[in-house]
Amino acid sequence: MKLVVGLGNPGSKYDGTRHNVGFAVADYLARGAGVGGFRSRFQGQLAEWRTDGDVVLLAKPETYMNLSGVCVRQVTDFYKIALNEVLVVCDDIALPLGKLRARAKGSDGGQKGLRNIADQLGTPEFARLRMGVGDPGGIDAAAFVLSRFKPGELPVIETAVQDAGAAVSLWLAQGIEACMNRVNGGPEKPKKKSDPQ
Repeated sequence: MKLVVGLGNPGSKYDGTRHNVGFAVADYLARGAGVGGFRSRFQGQLAEWRTDGDVVLLAKPETYMNLSGVCVRQVTDFYKIALNEVLVVCDDIALPLGKLRARAKGSDGGQKGLRNIADQLGTPEFARLRMGVGDPGGIDAAAFVLSRFKPGELPVIETAVQDAGAAVSLWLAQGIEACMNRVNGGPEKPKKKSDPQ
């Protein structure tokens, strides 16, 4: 059994905000074949996806972003899901709008949902798929991620959500290395100081 977690905040107040792109990806996947409806369980919304004989759980924690790990911990404990079978999808203000970045593990990069999941699981060693939601510029980062996308940004985000759905499917079929190679554009190389940022 595998677990795909889309991060966001519950309630219509937060629909369409930058912080909720993880929810958007989970909802996109839930519209596919073989997926049951979301049900309230483990302080979140959980749907079951049967694909190629495997069972995949789609989760949307409803504990608000900063406590996302509470739901994730409950689901992984109950179903005894190994951490290498967990993928978390979330927003990232450090990436350009619509850019995806996959990692097998790593730091939270200031993303408080990822931080709480690592705290609850006792390790940062779980896969994550980040989606760029734009640069806040001079705006307070906390306020920026709770803002909605501008009309001109929506086509980029809609495409990114579909691309993220494809990346999740690739992770399910071939694992995180294949997902990283596809999403990140090849094997990661350490950046040199002279490399363009």
